[in-house]
Amino acid sequence: MNGQKRLSKVASSTPKMAKALPGLPMDGTMMMRLIRISGAGVSDFFDPVFRAMDLSEHSFHALCLLVANETGTAAPSELSDMIGTSRSNMTRLIQELEQGGWVERSVAPRDARRQVISITNLGREKVRDTVPQIAEPIQQAFSDLSTKEFALLERLLRKLIVSLDRGAERSSAAS
Repeated sequence: MNGQKRLSKVASSTPKMAKALPGLPMDGTMMMRLIRISGAGVSDFFDPVFRAMDLSEHSFHALCLLVANETGTAAPSELSDMIGTSRSNMTRLIQELEQGGWVERSVAPRDARRQVISITNLGREKVRDTVPQIAEPIQQAFSDLSTKEFALLERLLRKLIVSLDRGAERSSAAS
């Protein structure tokens, strides 16, 4: 289902939800649905692009983060946090990256309980080869947004991320 159809379904189902569930805050519910649909749209758009390069969006970002780090290393938990995926999914991604020869896993020198993920030369090469192929699709994905809209969306998403964290903290404190 394309984005316009999804938006149409949301628009037609929202009044029905409001009527059937009068205690449900519709503004927040609508926002949750739109964010989920946006996420699905990002996946629908980028998954085939990355798949053609034998990567996923998350594995590409993990390699980018490792290349950007001066030491070329990071802990799995750091990668998980920066990418926005679960620890268990990060473990699976690291295994895939290891199988591709793009990263290596080792034990931290000062703490044998910690793992360190290091990018290999092959991994650096993979990222450098991928960047030119992904640059155009990234620009296309957001081309309908003006520079001002793009900056506003970024600012609002950053604010939402902090708001969700604070909401989670308040919920756990109340429990």
